Amino acid sequence: MSRVMSKHLIALVALALVSACGGQSKPQTDTSPQAATTPQADPAAQVTPVSAALTVTDPHGRTITLPRKPERIVCLTGLCDDALVELGLKPVATTTPKLLSRPDYLGAEGAKVPVIPGSFGGEDVSKIAEARPDLVIGLAGVHDQLRTAVEKFAPLWVVEVKSYEHSIGYLRALARLTDRGRQQAAAESRFRAKLADGMARAKAAGLDRKPVLAMYGGTSVGVNTTDDVLGHFMSRFFAYPWPSKGGGFETAQAYSLEEILAKAPEVIFVQSFGTSVSEHLKDNPVWRRVPAVASGKVFEVQPELWASGRGTRAFGVILDEALAKAAG
Repeated sequence: MSRVMSKHLIALVALALVSACGGQSKPQTDTSPQAATTPQADPAAQVTPVSAALTVTDPHGRTITLPRKPERIVCLTGLCDDALVELGLKPVATTTPKLLSRPDYLGAEGAKVPVIPGSFGGEDVSKIAEARPDLVIGLAGVHDQLRTAVEKFAPLWVVEVKSYEHSIGYLRALARLTDRGRQQAAAESRFRAKLADGMARAKAAGLDRKPVLAMYGGTSVGVNTTDDVLGHFMSRFFAYPWPSKGGGFETAQAYSLEEILAKAPEVIFVQSFGTSVSEHLKDNPVWRRVPAVASGKVFEVQPELWASGRGTRAFGVILDEALAKAAG
């Protein structure tokens, strides 16, 4: 199996992985040092509702100021949809309809949300404008190129998630802007409780010692390493021996089948883009010797959740699915 992924797959997956009724207090500008602090990883950390603000600082130190509380938000990345749903809101338009219409998101109501056409990072700006947004949320490194065009009619906020602590930070920041502190506290508390319970369950079942792999691809494959947000998340609950290999994206996550076999994962979660990875590799002799493959513990999972969902709700659903399948 070649270590080099096809150019088409690299482009597709890189974009996917670079990769969602409150009190009525008066909005105010929040410039305190606490506003720029990323929440700690402690699942048992005390949670309090945030106060409303028109200026917030996100987990990466980016500051955004709005003239008024946003009522109409366009989501160009799944984190935006995730955070809005957690806050009891929904976008006026989205680019991740499959995520939004999942039953654990908005279901049928999510399917009614207008979809912005265009490629990821090349969305149709005229359609974004037609949604009359007060705020557009995109992905850093992907949607920055749309700033000049989008900011003719609305502020553009680009987000970047490298750990689930960042997901919590963006939930809190968006709750400040939308005056949804009560919903934020409830969602954050649920998520932290799920993390604590997941860690306890994983340890009790010995899953923290079981080698697990999350991978993606089609006719070529890559690995969600511990430098990747999904790989980092999985490493909190399972034995996860998949460090980044360094270099650019083409090399950092490009593990060969021989390298995968050497690490002997007992459970594999696969995000297939187009061609099913399991189907494509089913007759490969190296693949068939991998313990997870030999024991039937390879699970094809939904890319719209595992590759696009980067918010607290997505990570909670992923955790439930991963623990259930790994322990089964």
